[in-house]
Amino acid sequence: MKSNTPSSESSFSSNDTERERNSRRHDRIILGIDPGTNLLGYGLIAAEGQQVELLAMGAIDLRKVKDVYLKLGRIYERMIALIEEFHPDELAVEAPFFGKNVQSMLKLGRAQGVVIAAAIARHIPICEYAPTQIKQTITGTGAASKEQVARLLQRLLKLSDEGLPPFLDATDAVAAAYCHHVATSRKGVKGQVAMLRDERSNKRKKTASWADFVQDNLQRVHR
Repeated sequence: MKSNTPSSESSFSSNDTERERNSRRHDRIILGIDPGTNLLGYGLIAAEGQQVELLAMGAIDLRKVKDVYLKLGRIYERMIALIEEFHPDELAVEAPFFGKNVQSMLKLGRAQGVVIAAAIARHIPICEYAPTQIKQTITGTGAASKEQVARLLQRLLKLSDEGLPPFLDATDAVAAAYCHHVATSRKGVKGQVAMLRDERSNKRKKTASWADFVQDNLQRVHR
């Protein structure tokens, strides 16, 4: 279904051509999606062992599309186009947040359903992750803000400030893909994320409490 209704997209992609991407060896390519009917974020990462490379990320801006079914059609078209361009091996999609109101849940559920339908049509395995699980994986806390998630991803993927998209829906989608990578990979990848989190925590934690010192140095305490 082709729609003439205006929509726009903000995106970033590597400079590699499709032929160059296909010739490079990757264990797998993961497509992450942050569903929405106004802004839908997507992110693609390629993993080779513990190394992760960002292939593309962006947000489909559907705010000017008034008809809900045209929105869904546009989402399906763009999903199929991304699948055909990057040939992802797996899809990681953020599950709707249950704290939202009923109408918001319905809209997110529709968008998520269209995304899943596109993946099923191309025989791509699908995994869902709760927003809190994604945030926990990237930042160490399920209550992290979108900005905190974006900054941690910037460090993990070695992105410049210019490489960050204007819409945080895109980095949320990359976070979903990275969460799936960590959840299904060897412990080494989890160690990389933990190392960054520990580094940040150590910078913030200037002094430890006496109780913490005692707990960490039981052999030095004489009773």
